[in-house]
Amino acid sequence: MSQVFPSLTIPKAAGIGLRSRHISEMLARRPAAGWLEVHAENYMGESAQVDALEKLRHTYPLSVHGVGLSLGSAGGLDANHLEQLRKVCQRFQPDLVSEHLAWSVADGAYLNDLLPLRYDEQALGIVACNVDRLQETLKRRVLIENLSAYIAFAGSTMTEAEFLAGLVKRTGCGLLLDVNNVFVSAHNLGFDAADFIATLPAAAVGEIHLAGHAVNHVGDDTILIDDHGSRVPPAVWALYADAVRTVGPRPTLIEWDTDVPELEVLLGEAMWADMMSASIAFGRRAEAALPCRDSSRFGSVVVPFEYRPDRGRMPALAAFEALRSAPNPQAGSRRHAVA
Repeated sequence: MSQVFPSLTIPKAAGIGLRSRHISEMLARRPAAGWLEVHAENYMGESAQVDALEKLRHTYPLSVHGVGLSLGSAGGLDANHLEQLRKVCQRFQPDLVSEHLAWSVADGAYLNDLLPLRYDEQALGIVACNVDRLQETLKRRVLIENLSAYIAFAGSTMTEAEFLAGLVKRTGCGLLLDVNNVFVSAHNLGFDAADFIATLPAAAVGEIHLAGHAVNHVGDDTILIDDHGSRVPPAVWALYADAVRTVGPRPTLIEWDTDVPELEVLLGEAMWADMMSASIAFGRRAEAALPCRDSSRFGSVVVPFEYRPDRGRMPALAAFEALRSAPNPQAGSRRHAVA
């Protein structure tokens, strides 16, 4: 049963995921960052990083991101895990809380992965029941994140985007739009990334994630792996621009979980996200101020998939270059074409 919970939010700016190697520097410098996101499971006990977060949350808005609740489990949510999550939220009072549209528990065994669901009415009923319980326990709206995918279930009767839209309608939950996950899944499964974003209820999107991914060549095929181990590539920046135009500016997180670089690299990626979102907002205001608006000037962008570091440009610069140099499309075109 859908319920109405208070809608909390953080600034529509870019934040970074707080990683253990950066905690001391964050405490000492307090650098400019829109907000911080932490994985809930890392803060369910007592530790030095928990004490550090107690201090940092008074400087930065906070988002808590769950990775192990297993919302797709037919047996329901683990009561102990749910209670631990409730205590984390009670202690740190985050402005946003999110979890994944996934399952990771089977017969009491926890799997170190986020596994996809079959998208049909039966699964939707199971997930909706679990989300209802989650939101009722936390007394707040929770954002549900789309997954990166490598296979699709033959028995699915709807797309993931349609499933998420149905989940919002049934539970009143929000959505966490992971743009990199959309790009990875669209490439691997052969669907249109911009159509996926357009299918989501825009008002429900409360947060956006950006990250890098790995490119694996298997024979003649290219498989993308969501490893969060590199800069945001140009094609994902272009899809992010499409998302901002479609759903509006949203709090945007730079995720980096493997081969974590220096803090300045994450802050730099966040700066590019802020600049791109501000550039789109400025363009819209400029377009609205024109006496005769020509929609053909704001259209399709094609960004090369491969980024070559030897070219000496930052990945985001390649995306901005494509945005500036894109040819005029025919009037009425909305979508960015992502190579």
